[in-house]
Amino acid sequence: QVRLVESGGGLVQAGGSLRLSCAASGTALRFPLMGWYRQALGKQRDLVAGITSGGSTNYADSVKGRFTIFRDNDKNTVYLQMVSLKPEDTAVYYCAAGRIDYDLWGQGTQVTVSS
Repeated sequence: QVRLVESGGGLVQAGGSLRLSCAASGTALRFPLMGWYRQALGKQRDLVAGITSGGSTNYADSVKGRFTIFRDNDKNTVYLQMVSLKPEDTAVYYCAAGRIDYDLWGQGTQVTVSS
């Protein structure tokens, strides 16, 4: 069974940093798309950042310049480096992967930024 397993969430003060990791297990195939979504309490799930297997990236405007997505294709792992965190970044962060669209999801990891 193919799974995405996230790690690295937690509680951090505003201005701090966190790195999220997401490893794909159960497959050696490389996903063309890997990315991170987030969902704050009472809000919809939105794309934070995405990356292709070739390294092309895209970011939500709200995180540009603060978050960096990168991947290790050999390990089938995607990372999200977050710096200068703000309280409004508080959310459950979900890893996602797919071929044409995102159709495989992780269980989510909580990121809480205190002011």
